[in-house]
Amino acid sequence: MYTNYFGLKEKPFSIAPDPRYLYMSERHREALAHLLYGVSSDGCFILLTGDVGTGKTTVARCLLAQLPEKTDVAFITNPRLTVVELLETICDEFQIYLDGRTKSLKSYIDILNTYLLKTHASGRNNAVIIDEAQSLSLDLLEQLRLLTNLETNQKKLLKIVLLGQTELNQKLNQEGAAQINQRITSRYHLLALDRESSFAYIRHRLAVAGEHQAIFSKRALSRIFSLSNGIPRLINVLCDRALLGAYVEEKYMVNAKIVEKAAQEVLGDFTEKEQPPRPKQLWGKLILAMLVAFLCASGVFYYLNTRESFVSSINSQVIEENVLDIATKKTIQAVAPEETEAVETEGRKATIKIIPLEISD
Repeated sequence: MYTNYFGLKEKPFSIAPDPRYLYMSERHREALAHLLYGVSSDGCFILLTGDVGTGKTTVARCLLAQLPEKTDVAFITNPRLTVVELLETICDEFQIYLDGRTKSLKSYIDILNTYLLKTHASGRNNAVIIDEAQSLSLDLLEQLRLLTNLETNQKKLLKIVLLGQTELNQKLNQEGAAQINQRITSRYHLLALDRESSFAYIRHRLAVAGEHQAIFSKRALSRIFSLSNGIPRLINVLCDRALLGAYVEEKYMVNAKIVEKAAQEVLGDFTEKEQPPRPKQLWGKLILAMLVAFLCASGVFYYLNTRESFVSSINSQVIEENVLDIATKKTIQAVAPEETEAVETEGRKATIKIIPLEISD
């Protein structure tokens, strides 16, 4: 709809994993290199994990286009299968069939082993790539481990590539998956794009689609990064709707306001506050918390120190007053010696003490 309006050959932000639109950021290049090395080496399991929408499947499609010529691949996109169904699917991908034999675990393993030995003798390699591997049960993972036991004295006959979300790592760390975890010879975790890579990603896809002039303003690019948190799939969704919004409003430049409106339409109540905080935000909050704690500790220390000084001052004053009082009394006694005088009253004699009161400073 908007492609002709902006002079584009096709929609640049489709969420389909088209290898032509793969932007090879440094992280994506490293991920692809790990997969290529794992498939070409003598390892068993190759692991690629990442958050939802970071581009794992697109990297895998790019891998298929760059595999060595003598490599046969079984690509499984739906791993929610039984053990027998998984083996049947692998055999179907390699185009090997039971030919009337009963469908059983042993039957599929036998024909698969025969096929792998035959292709190995002709100098070919075989790999199984499983997407959404976090959905694999422990039983399926164990069966995959057993498939890697198909080998010659010099080489493993089957490489298995697992593509999955972050929870796949948690599943592999379970006690029941310990043997599989030990057989992973290459692993890589694909992170979201950073700010500059996100801008380059958008420009790259527009260029592949035939862009001849800037369509997104700098503020629009910044807002897209903030809303998507650098996740390529969310960038695609936002950019596609923003281009449609600019077309509807008959504008040739996508601004931040159009991006905001697009975000409300495709992401609903999704806002920056609802996104997981980025590392810089976490550091900022940590520093702020430490500063508040330091100020509170300083305040308590100052209060206790001031209180102690005040109490010490009061005690010193009381002591000084007591000493002064004792000294005054001694002074009075020192300057006022006792004198006596005889007095006669009604024929009776008595002696009284006369104490002159003279107080010295």
